[in-house]
Amino acid sequence: MGVEKITIEHPLSARSPKIVWGLISTAAGLQKWLADYVTEEGMEMTFTWGELWTEHDTKTSLVLAKEKNHFIRLKWDYIEEEYAYWEMRLEKSEVTGHLVLVVTDFATPDELDYLRSLWSGNFERLHRASGL
Repeated sequence: MGVEKITIEHPLSARSPKIVWGLISTAAGLQKWLADYVTEEGMEMTFTWGELWTEHDTKTSLVLAKEKNHFIRLKWDYIEEEYAYWEMRLEKSEVTGHLVLVVTDFATPDELDYLRSLWSGNFERLHRASGL
C-alpha cells in the first residue's frame, strides 16, 4: 500500500525564525518536544520515545536537506518509498507577520488520522516547552 502526503500548518507566536530554528533542527531542540531522546551524528538523527532502560521505540532519520532558519527535510530509515520524507518548514504569515510551522509527512491512507493526531500532540508539547 502506498503512502499519501499530508501537510499540516501550525501558527507560532514568534516573528523571528532564529528562535524556532534551534527547536526544529538540532538534537537538543527536538529533544525538548518531539522525542524523549535525540542524538545527532553526521547527517543522521536518532529519536527515542520512552526510557532507555524500559520499553522504548527508537527510529533513525537521515537529514536530506537543510536551509538555516527555513527548513529541514528528513527521511525515516524504515520507510521504503523513495519520495516519502518528513519536513518542518518555517513560513511567515502574511496576515499576522508571525511564523507558521508547516509540517509535511507521509502515511498510508489508514494512518492519516493517527498522523494528524500525532503532530497535534507534538505541537502541544512544542508550545509547553517553548511558549511558541
